[in-house]
Amino acid sequence: MGDEQALARRVGEAMFAADRASRETMGMQLLACEPGRALMRMKVQALHLNGHQICHGGFIFTLADSTFAFACNSRNHNTVAAGCNIEFLRPAHEGDVLTCEGVEQVQSGRQGVYDMRVSNQHGEAIALFRGKSAQIKGHVIADEPDHQETGA
Repeated sequence: MGDEQALARRVGEAMFAADRASRETMGMQLLACEPGRALMRMKVQALHLNGHQICHGGFIFTLADSTFAFACNSRNHNTVAAGCNIEFLRPAHEGDVLTCEGVEQVQSGRQGVYDMRVSNQHGEAIALFRGKSAQIKGHVIADEPDHQETGA
């Protein structure tokens, strides 16, 4: 288990270093990347607000989508989104700190299903996101040995 944890951490670090959209545009932080799980955080800033002065749903979606990416790539297989949906449950306001936890529900062959929960600093659910993943060729960290073959 230690090797899988360490690999997931290295994968997360490598992906986050290359992910300018999450880091620079969105101001996200990667808090954890573990096998089949990721945790990210973002503070809602004025630039995230829509015409109703609440966080634009697209930014909440992006937080969930980024968390999804880290969770489904955590085993060092290049993985992309094959589909997703989101339910917005309550608004987020400027100054709110949003945390998204993504957890693998099913991994079968090259496909997986992951659930994201976006919550505010009070633990209130802001949005629920479900994503379906598809593995493609390659690895996030190219020089890493293949620790887990999943088959087709």
